[in-house]
Amino acid sequence: MTRPHALAGFTVLDLATVGPAARCSRILADYGATVIKIGAPPRRSGVQIEPAYYAYSGGRGTKKIKLDLKALEGKAAFFKLAEKADVVIESYRPGVVDRLGIGYQEVRKRNERIVYCSTSGFGQDGPASQWAGHDINYLAMGGFLHCSGRRADGGPPLPGATVADSAAGGMHAAIAILAALLRRTATGKGEYLDVSVADGVLSLMSLAIDQHLATGEEPGPGHDILTGRYACYDSYEARDGKWLSVGAIEPSFYENLCRGLDCDRWIEHQHDDAVQDQIRADFRAAFKSRDRDAWVAELAASNTCVAPVYSISELVEDDHFEFRRAFNRAHNPKAGSFRQLAPPLAGMNPADEPVEVRDPAETDTLELLEAVGFAPSELEKLRADGVVA
Repeated sequence: MTRPHALAGFTVLDLATVGPAARCSRILADYGATVIKIGAPPRRSGVQIEPAYYAYSGGRGTKKIKLDLKALEGKAAFFKLAEKADVVIESYRPGVVDRLGIGYQEVRKRNERIVYCSTSGFGQDGPASQWAGHDINYLAMGGFLHCSGRRADGGPPLPGATVADSAAGGMHAAIAILAALLRRTATGKGEYLDVSVADGVLSLMSLAIDQHLATGEEPGPGHDILTGRYACYDSYEARDGKWLSVGAIEPSFYENLCRGLDCDRWIEHQHDDAVQDQIRADFRAAFKSRDRDAWVAELAASNTCVAPVYSISELVEDDHFEFRRAFNRAHNPKAGSFRQLAPPLAGMNPADEPVEVRDPAETDTLELLEAVGFAPSELEKLRADGVVA
């Protein structure tokens, strides 16, 4: 018997199409919440972005509605939905939802149980609150880029993933929302959540920040074991041009690594700063003697903390991820069948059968508004006036 999803019965209104808020609602939807994505009608949409059909899991498990929130009738429809919702998520610039008349205080008048989550780059107040920004900016402000390795020109590298949007923003918001819903079971009341992506990056950087605050040390590239000071925590190129990651922090793992690379003479010198260049040179030479996958076959299961550096095309074919059911099949009305990442969440059990995902053009506007009390004649007028689509 399949157990019910943890968030079954909860309704989330998501006013964002991309970014941290969209990642947050993706998490909530995968845990079973009914997520209603609210966008603008096409001719009123301005700069609103419509993600590709496969992005954000293709909108699986979500519904869509198009409302003109600048029109009185559009706001009225939004409030009807909000009266029966549990969560509202928005990612406008600070102050915009209040100017539109759909901010927390207005929603709370109609539904005191609402959990209203505003996600923004730098928070709802403070000197930087009105700055425009994207992932790289939040990672820069939060110290992530400074502590990363350097490019040839001395600058910090571009991260290979939107770490700020995903973890510092989306996951940060989802955790805050879940905590607020849990608290609501005791108080009977919702609350307002101000989720700043830059604040979330600080949390991700807590090891380095707390070290500085406690000791005055200045973490950065090459400062400690996690940022490149020692050869035991680095990446190395194999004979075939592919790369391996090495994270042999514990002495026993480091010893195993040294023996596996025939570098026994360095076993007692793991943290000897004077010889790190020599250790790296010997490690590089050893790894260059064989292809990456040959090293993985010998070292990965031998307590050496060695793993392959995969490309995206490699990881989607990896036996371990297949065993973990990390991917499933989806079907889009226009694109047909395709693979996608399954919900990578504890407690989830992705089904083998294809998952239906949305066509970006699809909406559930009439169904959703009928469910909150709009008559067919009212809906026809709203559609004719361009308030809904």
